Amino acid sequence: MTDTRWRPVKRTRTFEDVLAQIEHRISEDGLTAGDRLPAERQLAEQLGVSRSSVREAMRVLETLGVVSSQAGRGPDAGAVLVSRPDTALTDLLRLHLGLAALELREVVDTRLMIERWAAGHAATARADTSALTAAYEGTAAARTPEEFVEHDTAFHCALADASGNRLTGAIMRSLRDSMRRYAVEAVERLGDTTALQADHARILAAITGGDPGEAERAVTDHLARAYPSL
Repeated sequence: MTDTRWRPVKRTRTFEDVLAQIEHRISEDGLTAGDRLPAERQLAEQLGVSRSSVREAMRVLETLGVVSSQAGRGPDAGAVLVSRPDTALTDLLRLHLGLAALELREVVDTRLMIERWAAGHAATARADTSALTAAYEGTAAARTPEEFVEHDTAFHCALADASGNRLTGAIMRSLRDSMRRYAVEAVERLGDTTALQADHARILAAITGGDPGEAERAVTDHLARAYPSL
């Protein structure tokens, strides 16, 4: 029985068209991690393309960490969605940092743009700061650089989320996760995290007080302190 939700794709740029159709189906059907895509043969028939084209598209999605291909028959056939888009983006950013295709300066500059914007919007909207407060308290109780970075990451991701833009939050989590090792090294170099905690308190106070200008300045000063060589 033909599934009318799938449309035959054009023969030109078949590989890209298959990817586009899969992406569309994931979005339209509201698929999440754990859901299964149709089997390779079924997809090829529905799209009117060769199985090799479907296989190539699946290989790309698997490399990006979006799906996990599993062998099987009947209901057990087909690839399974295994992660959120921001997880795949994190892996990609980490790879580029490891290969020196991206410089740390570029990542920090991007963080600055995102976090300044997010802090300003959160302050203007008088956003809920409960997640920021919890993360701030976590950094104060941290006993090791790794523990501090864990709560520091939660603080900065909560800051992005407080902007009200979900994509900003996803990008921020990817950036923070991809540079976790560098963050731990930065904390180890500083030794005393008192000043960083004071920066967090300043950011939190500016957002709570509804002062977007001060919130943006506080973020700028904080990142300059965390990465003085950049």
